[in-house]
Amino acid sequence: MIADLTSLFEKHLEQLVEEINAYKNEENLWLVKGDIKNSPGNLTLHICGNLNHYIGATLMHTDYERKRDNEFSDKGVSREELIKKINDTKSMLNDFFTKTDVEILFTVYPKDYFGEHKDIGYVTSILIAHLAYHIGQINYHRRLLDA
Repeated sequence: MIADLTSLFEKHLEQLVEEINAYKNEENLWLVKGDIKNSPGNLTLHICGNLNHYIGATLMHTDYERKRDNEFSDKGVSREELIKKINDTKSMLNDFFTKTDVEILFTVYPKDYFGEHKDIGYVTSILIAHLAYHIGQINYHRRLLDA
């Protein structure tokens, strides 16, 4: 199960890198238009912040300090820096899962962010769904606005 979770996170984060690289014009990573309220750049910052908070800081006790508002207000981060943040997040996740025994997935998550007494396996499932959802938004944005 640990290998499957590692594979899912890796696959989705690699897909995110592919999406970011697929933008013909780097400035479009920050483009919002009409009812689209969050740019792909901001969604990427949000994805990395989310995973570094819920897994890195909370489960691995990293020194990551989340500034969620900045995930949506920061603009103009280069494509290169976004990809570095994704790869750093992927490394953090790989570090977590390679040092983790499957039993941890049945341990109660230490904070009640996701409902009282939810286990770590449940929380990782939510995080994978959240990641996939935002990658879908980015893909749609790219195909719609970067054409």
